[in-house]
Amino acid sequence: MPSSFGQYANLDFDQIKQSIRDYLGANSNFTDYDFEGSNLSVIIDALAYNTYTTAYNTNMAVNESFLDSATLRENVVSLARNIGYVPRSRRAARAKISFLITGIDSSVTVTLKAGLICNGVAENSNFIFSLPEDITVNVVNGIARFNDIEIYEGMFINNNFTVNTAQSNQRFVLPNPFIDTSTLKIKVKPTEASTTKVTYTPINNIIGITSTSSSYLIQEIEDEKYEVLFGDGIIGKKLENNNYIQATYVTTSGRGGNGASEFSFVGTLVDQDNAAVDSSNVSLVTTTEVARDGDNVESITSVKYYAPRVYAAQYRAVTASDYETVLGQIFPNIESVTAYGGEELTPPKFGKVFISAKPRNGDYLSDFTKRELTQKLKNYSVAGIVPEFIDLKYLFVELDIFAYYNTNCSDDPETLKSVVSNALTQYAGSADINQFGGRLRYSKIQTLIDGVSTCITSNITRVIMRRNLQAEIGKWAQYELCFGGKFHVEDSRYNIISTGFVVDGIIGEVFLADEVVNDTRGNVILYNADASGEVNIVKKNIGTVKYDIGEILIDTINITSTTLAGNIIEVQAIPESNDVVGLRDLYVKLDMTNTSINMVPDVISSGENTSGSRFTRESSYSYNEGKQKPKVIRSSNSSTS
Repeated sequence: MPSSFGQYANLDFDQIKQSIRDYLGANSNFTDYDFEGSNLSVIIDALAYNTYTTAYNTNMAVNESFLDSATLRENVVSLARNIGYVPRSRRAARAKISFLITGIDSSVTVTLKAGLICNGVAENSNFIFSLPEDITVNVVNGIARFNDIEIYEGMFINNNFTVNTAQSNQRFVLPNPFIDTSTLKIKVKPTEASTTKVTYTPINNIIGITSTSSSYLIQEIEDEKYEVLFGDGIIGKKLENNNYIQATYVTTSGRGGNGASEFSFVGTLVDQDNAAVDSSNVSLVTTTEVARDGDNVESITSVKYYAPRVYAAQYRAVTASDYETVLGQIFPNIESVTAYGGEELTPPKFGKVFISAKPRNGDYLSDFTKRELTQKLKNYSVAGIVPEFIDLKYLFVELDIFAYYNTNCSDDPETLKSVVSNALTQYAGSADINQFGGRLRYSKIQTLIDGVSTCITSNITRVIMRRNLQAEIGKWAQYELCFGGKFHVEDSRYNIISTGFVVDGIIGEVFLADEVVNDTRGNVILYNADASGEVNIVKKNIGTVKYDIGEILIDTINITSTTLAGNIIEVQAIPESNDVVGLRDLYVKLDMTNTSINMVPDVISSGENTSGSRFTRESSYSYNEGKQKPKVIRSSNSSTS
């Protein structure tokens, strides 16, 4: 037998076919047999196809047995379930509304019934909003006030089940997909006719659960549906025959409901006697909080990432990475999160863990969300460790691109410029950048620009870092800006520069810049410029630049106004490395608005000037020419040293 026939690693059809031929050719009965021109060739093809198909199916089946390689959602969810992980369901967008009802004479209380409450509008689309539980308020002076009622985007659903212990394999499957499991309420009555009911609570682990605990578990099954699991009498209370289960929940469109802000009331109101209250007396609905935090079901990629980490964390937060994992579970609207211990700070703050998060549908977490998450984290935190949320800090990256193109190509420069811009915009939304710890990969940028068209022959791309300083207008304050990376330093030029602002005690608009002291330190200065661009230093030594770690410290100063809206001062610096990394709470963002793309004719490639004597050579470094364009004048007539 040929040795190749026993090599089962040959999974290619042609290789399998050749192995069968070699095997048959080694048999004396088929000596000098023409396998190509005979009918046996058809049989060999059939055998090879069968072997190839079997090998493919076997390979796919084995891949679906492991969390890392599985591709079908049902299999990924099942494998994650084996280590105690339940993927996040869809999350309904939540809004807060207020309204009042007037003209109530005889009623003592008014109840807003669970179910459909409002119609909402978001981005020219209509959505329905529901309430998962009844809310009752007292009537005061003929007015019932409903303040800050939290409503959920989606349809309110009610499913009922009767326990039948004769069915050993009875399952309680919620028949509707797209459920927001955070709205799921389970109540159990002894029988359907009973008037008493017990509310069951959801759990995600069995710690502290006894044989009498009224609790339930939930797991995702096929088609984004969910199954409710009850106790067995050892872990959790066991259901009895004829128990009547009432399950209510909201099915939602997820992320689509975010942003809804205009609501019209369509709910049901009753008084203390369960008599209907005239809804025509309902005032206009006031939106307290616009709909937010809606999200789609957890993706397969996210399940693969979080499942082993949640298993490692064991539903407790001790290390910084534990907080990142737990927060991703309790708040699914997070796009990226970072956490670090206070011991890493200078000076250190022991006993604290600092958390910064980027929500999917905004730039910052609201104060309300921070308080809510801090409260939830207490269920996971170890005693003595205090979590503290801080706003993320954006590290903007601006590019100054000079793309050389062959003028003999059919595409005109403006078309090429548009193609480059579109490619960079797509890269700006990639996972390379949009996360904590993200990195702008310079080699990818250059390769991307060169690859958009064969007409582009090369490119020189300059990288500029920018932080936005939020000025405290009219207040004496100190400022610190961290860029998370070493600055490129040139003695003959300004290495940091800013947009304009006005300072108390100095007439006119001023700018930030630096004077180099040595390779690692510099002094922050203020300068202004006249109409011709001549620079005059008006104040020295107002702070320190730490070039080696990329940090700017500004001493106490009173900023009275800024040139840019929103009290913003943009501060630029040139990185020593063109690979810009977001450290700790820095979130890297490619700013396409301030990115410039310049198309430069390549006279060598086009044959116009093969000697290269007229070839334009652009510098690989940007010297802060994007804001104010100063000449460096070590002025001796500065007003303050």
